Amino acid sequence: MALRSLAFCMVMVLVLVLVVVLAPGAVEGSSRKLLGQANAAVAAQAYGICNALVTVHGYKCQEITVTTDDGYILSVQRIGGGGAGKPPVIIQHGVLVDAAAWLMNSPDKNLPLILADSGFDVWMANTRGTRFSRRHTSMDPSDPKFWNWSWDELVAHDLPAVFNYVHGQTKQKINYVGHSLGTLLALASLSEGKLVDQLKSVALLTPIAYLTHMSTSIGAVGARLFAGEIITAFHFAEFDPKGEPAAEFLDHICATPGVPCYDIFSVITGKNCCLNASTVDLFLDHQPQSTSTKNLVHLSQVVRNGILTKYDHGRPYTNYMHYGSFFAPHYDLSKIPNNLPMFITYGGQDAVSDVLDVLHLLDHLKSHDAGKLVVDFIPEYGHFDFIMGINAKDLVYNKVISFFNQQQ
Repeated sequence: MALRSLAFCMVMVLVLVLVVVLAPGAVEGSSRKLLGQANAAVAAQAYGICNALVTVHGYKCQEITVTTDDGYILSVQRIGGGGAGKPPVIIQHGVLVDAAAWLMNSPDKNLPLILADSGFDVWMANTRGTRFSRRHTSMDPSDPKFWNWSWDELVAHDLPAVFNYVHGQTKQKINYVGHSLGTLLALASLSEGKLVDQLKSVALLTPIAYLTHMSTSIGAVGARLFAGEIITAFHFAEFDPKGEPAAEFLDHICATPGVPCYDIFSVITGKNCCLNASTVDLFLDHQPQSTSTKNLVHLSQVVRNGILTKYDHGRPYTNYMHYGSFFAPHYDLSKIPNNLPMFITYGGQDAVSDVLDVLHLLDHLKSHDAGKLVVDFIPEYGHFDFIMGINAKDLVYNKVISFFNQQQ
């Protein structure tokens, strides 16, 4: 039992990092607030994201389900509806949150509704395991097999399923916006030639293809503990950050002298310049969400190894069974089509998507066609400002919309 408790504590160090560094949002306040549920979140759980966070502002919103080719039933929200000349855009959230994370600010300040006001047909995706994407054609979330996936499967199954559905409904090429993990999914997909024929353009907000220079000691140490591999050995297939063990562990961490839980996320991810307290409170009412432990293991491998590969099963013969190779195959980002319009924006205060790591990514894109790659640097922005900053409309979203409009 002591070994089991130690293993759990180790994985919680890693998850404490991942819940904030790869998911849109931020927190200032007590640890219990991170795990709290308020009226807005209860309404969302009962009636869906559309009714809780979109239609209340007077926007049309439709709840849709999309089934992947491996049987997961995903929730998708369509805002504004289709219409002649309305270009579709898919918005992809990060890990340990769902699509509601995009809707925390007021309608004039959150990206989905700003896009809808600008004439776009907006589709918000929710990856498997989140609260509205916990169904399968033959498995139940109580079955550990339901959680046997990492972000490799999001690349191979979830993203293509949503793209195929949206393309089938709109008969148009699609714009894409991803934040944090949502950027990684797009980059990995494109490196393998997926989605290319359906894409019109891509906007990547604070990309995380590489995490070698993540400048937080907690993040670096947590990822290098191999905590995910240990906890997987004890068969924790689902990681539920709202569970009581997670709450108790976080309370213990915050009771430790010298740990500034009043602003612990800024300590971990770097200072965010432009977050509104009420927006953060609403975010904490809705998030975080479950993911698979295997997904967290794969993300920690990105940090530890400094390279972008498929999930490493840890044993050469197991890798060979899955890949026909003793080593996990690389995602070669230099294979991303040079003529695909890409907009990349990153911040100077981001301790997760560090400037040096973004420059490493851009080095893989150095052969991109002239005029097809637009890079925007915001010196004062941290990791979460891109998703919830009160001035993100002016500094980020208007630039994304202008970029998309130029590709029409």
